[in-house]
Amino acid sequence: MIKAEFQKLIIKTKSGLFKNSAWGLLSNLLQNILLSVFFVIIARVYEKETFGNYVIANTIYSFVLGFSTLGLGHWFIREYINIEDKKTILYKFFKMQFYIGILFFIISVSVSYLLYSNSLIRYLSLIMGINIIFDNLIYVIKYLNIAQLEQKKSFLLTTIEAFLKCITALVLFFYIIPIEYLVLILIALRLLTLNLFITYGSSNQLNLKEIIYTKVESSEIKKIVFSNWSFVVIGSLSVVNWRIGSIFVSKFLSTEDVANYEVAFKLLSLAYIIPVVAASSIYPILIKSLKENIESLKRKYHDIFLPFTLFGLLAYTFIFSYADFLIPLLFGEKFADTSQYCKQMFLVIIIFPTFLLQADVIITLGLEKLDMFCNLISISINITLCFIGLTFYKDLSVVNYSIFIFILVFHLIQDVILIRKKIIGISKVIKFYVYTFIIVYAYYLLSNVIPKEILFVVFWLLIAVVFSFIYFYKKRNNLNVNIE
Repeated sequence: MIKAEFQKLIIKTKSGLFKNSAWGLLSNLLQNILLSVFFVIIARVYEKETFGNYVIANTIYSFVLGFSTLGLGHWFIREYINIEDKKTILYKFFKMQFYIGILFFIISVSVSYLLYSNSLIRYLSLIMGINIIFDNLIYVIKYLNIAQLEQKKSFLLTTIEAFLKCITALVLFFYIIPIEYLVLILIALRLLTLNLFITYGSSNQLNLKEIIYTKVESSEIKKIVFSNWSFVVIGSLSVVNWRIGSIFVSKFLSTEDVANYEVAFKLLSLAYIIPVVAASSIYPILIKSLKENIESLKRKYHDIFLPFTLFGLLAYTFIFSYADFLIPLLFGEKFADTSQYCKQMFLVIIIFPTFLLQADVIITLGLEKLDMFCNLISISINITLCFIGLTFYKDLSVVNYSIFIFILVFHLIQDVILIRKKIIGISKVIKFYVYTFIIVYAYYLLSNVIPKEILFVVFWLLIAVVFSFIYFYKKRNNLNVNIE
C-alpha cells in the first residue's frame, strides 16, 4: 500500500502541472529575494531624497504598467488553444501589445509631467516608461508559454534578469554611479531579457519581419478590448489599491516620506508572498471541494482559515518586535525612524491572509463580478480617506491607516457575502474579530512589561505548546474537535 502511494506521488511530481507550479513558486521566491537585495542596496547607497525621487518615478511606471496590457492574456490563451491558425493570432497579439505599449508609454510620461515639476523625476519616468513597451512584448511570450505549458522558460528568464539586477546593485558598493545611469543600465537589462524571450522564450516562433506585415485594424483592437473589459478592471485594481498610496505620499508629503513609505511597503510585500502563493495553490482545492458539495467547501474553508489567521498574527508580531532592529540593519541608520511607519502598515497583514482566502471562496462560488465591485468600493474608500486625511493632517500615518481601513472594510463585505451564502455564521465572524483584537492588544500591553524581542519568542512558544497539546489530545481521544 505504501509502495502504491509512493508511486502515485512520483507520477504527480512528473506531471506538467506540478513541475510548472514548483518552478513558479521557486522562481517567485528567488526573484523576490534578489530584487529585495537590489532595493536594499540602492536605499543604502543613495541619498534619501535621490532614492525618494527614484521611488516616485518607479511608482508611476508600476501604476501605469498595471493597466498597460489591458488584461488580454486570458483572451489570448483561449483564442490560441481553440484556433487552428496559431501563428496569426500570436503575431496579431504581439503587434497589438506593441501598439498598446506605446500608448501607455505616452500616458506614463504625460502623468509624470502633469504631476511633478522635479526634473529628475520627469527624466527617470521618461526612461523607465520605455520598459512598458518591453514589458508588453514580454507579456505576450509569457502567456504563449502558459498556453503551451512551458512556464519554466519564463520563470528562468525573469530570474536571470533579477540576478543581473542584483549584481548591478552590488557594484554600487565599489563605485557609485548617478541614479540616471543606473536606470539606463536597468533598461539595457530589460532589453536583453526581451531578446532572450523572443529567441529562447518563444522557441523561435516569432519572425519580426512577418509580424511587421501582419495587419491589425484599430477596430479589431477596440472590439477585443471592450469584449474583455472585466479582465482589465480585475487585473489593474490590485495595483491601483497598493500604488495609489505612493502617489498620495509624493504629492502631499516630502521625498523622505516617500522613501519611508516604500521601505515599509517593500517589507510588507515580502510578508504577503507566502499567503499569496498559498491562496493561489488553495484555489483549485476549493473548486474541487465545491464540485463534491457545498458542505465540503465549507469544511475546507474553515480548515484553512485558522492557519491563515495565525500567519497574519505571526507576521505582525514579528515586525512589531523586531522592526526597530531590522530596518536600520538592512537599510542604514538614515531609515531608523521608518520602523514606526512599518508597524502601522503591518496592521494590514493581520487580516490580509484571510482576506485572500475569502476572495478565493467568493470567486469559487462564481461571484467574480461581485468581487470586482467590492474592489471598486475599497478603492473609493482608500482614495477618499487618503485625500481627506492628508488635506488636514500631513503625516505618513494617514496613508498607512487608510490602507488598513480599506482592507478591513473589504474583509467585512466578504464576511457579509459569505454569511448570506451560508459559508460562515455570524457568531464565527464576531469571534474572529474579537479574538484577534484581544490577542493584538494583549501583545501590545505585554510589550510594555517584557522586552519585545523576548516576548515574541515566548508568545509563539506558548502558542505552539497549546496547539500541540490540543492536537495530541484530539489524536489520543479520537475526537473531532473544531479548534477556533
